[in-house]
Amino acid sequence: MEIIGAEGELVDVLVPVRFTLGRQSSLAPEGGLGDDGDQEEEKVLEEVDEIDPTFQLMYLANEGDLEGITELLDSGVNINFQDIDGRTALHIAACQGVADVVELLISRGADIDPTDRWGSTPLADAIHYKNHNVIKLLEKSGAKPLMAPMHVLTAREIPEYEIDCNELDFSESVVITKGTFRIASWRGIQVAVKELQEDFMADEEKVWVGHIFLMDYELYFLLLVVSLLNHSSSLKYSFFGHINRNAFRDELALLQRIRHPNVVQFLGAVTQSSPMMIVTEYLPKGDLRAFLKRRGALKPETAVKFALDIARGMSYLHEHKTEAIIHCDLEPSNILRDDTGHLKVADFGISKILNVAKTVREDKPVTCRDNSCRYVAPEVFRNEEYDTKVDVFSFAIILQEMIEGQPPFSTKEEDEAATAYAAKERPPFKAPHKLYSHGLRELIEECWSEVPANRPTFKQIIEKLNAILKHFDHKRRWTTKRLKCFHLEAMWKKDHSHSDGSSRSTSSTFR
Repeated sequence: MEIIGAEGELVDVLVPVRFTLGRQSSLAPEGGLGDDGDQEEEKVLEEVDEIDPTFQLMYLANEGDLEGITELLDSGVNINFQDIDGRTALHIAACQGVADVVELLISRGADIDPTDRWGSTPLADAIHYKNHNVIKLLEKSGAKPLMAPMHVLTAREIPEYEIDCNELDFSESVVITKGTFRIASWRGIQVAVKELQEDFMADEEKVWVGHIFLMDYELYFLLLVVSLLNHSSSLKYSFFGHINRNAFRDELALLQRIRHPNVVQFLGAVTQSSPMMIVTEYLPKGDLRAFLKRRGALKPETAVKFALDIARGMSYLHEHKTEAIIHCDLEPSNILRDDTGHLKVADFGISKILNVAKTVREDKPVTCRDNSCRYVAPEVFRNEEYDTKVDVFSFAIILQEMIEGQPPFSTKEEDEAATAYAAKERPPFKAPHKLYSHGLRELIEECWSEVPANRPTFKQIIEKLNAILKHFDHKRRWTTKRLKCFHLEAMWKKDHSHSDGSSRSTSSTFR
């Protein structure tokens, strides 16, 4: 528009404008654009040929007019022009899902990651509106997910558990526990770090791995685990998880409250930079799966002691005040050994918290991933409501595996094992009956009962395991005493024989 200058001359002044057509920023608050949006839209439609060329570029991007956009850019229009809200033509095209416009703008040099006034980028907008073709183009061109998903504005808001990512040294890092944790050095000690990757694989032929991004005030965690069959790229199993920003904060709050000798200790988290990380104590002796793979079947007494460690940790979680915690992924890879040889429960990535409700249910049917489905209760696979007793089922499978020396249903595929559980089948007892003495087998069968209500609590399990362990201790003490008696008897006979021989020799000398 034109205004009169200080000396009476006409001066062109660029008046900030807001583009209100089509889909808006993924992070814009509802109603934040005012109530005059419809009037502005009508005005734009009526006067599109009269508006500033840079603003016209946004309109043509919204309409998908490749020819018009090319003409404007050839005339020298700024491709990175931002309206009053900081939105560019690339933002508009990404929101609308106009892939050919996005491709054109990128090829003509558009900034790939501009942020609007709310902090949203074209990639975040495309993700929010599920414009998959646009996501592919942006990702291929180097667009990155939003940084600092839990960013705070002032130092006072930084949570107590926050760890400066620069304090974590990964120079000698190695991958541990199913590839989800890495060893790092933090303030002179070794720690385990779970890194939530930035990688956003939009190509269906690739793998989505732990990608974190912020949109519409939510944090989404997408994980698609694939296994290759016969070196092919076909998908065997997949797992899709979705947690919002508050849920992630709840998990961190949960980890802060957990303090138990048989639960892995949470040390802190990185939330103010990307990638986000969870930092826990590092247990160098590895997980129970690796231990069982090396050692095979354990002695019943050792298995019971290990079972007690697991049961104590799980009892703490289930009896936690004021909210019971369901682990939901209790299996050997998530049970770690400390320096003393005791076990600790770890990895609460998919844990559920019971507040008022006593049961929970998955939003979607559960699918297999890794070896975990060999340890999941049948009610979960049937997509039924479940409670803390699903962990008791998993515990029973683990206890039997420690005695048998091999994974449950080791001859079956993952999906076949799940089907077997649903059909009321259980892993066979192949080890000698004496290894399941003193009620150990009965306890396992009770824990994996088809009826969840019939499964004992971990508090009851601890009582039964302690009683079984006393029998083993009594038997061991009796065996030790018996061996000592045999040893003393042998020593006495040897001494007595030597004494008799000496007496006979002395008598013959004096004759």
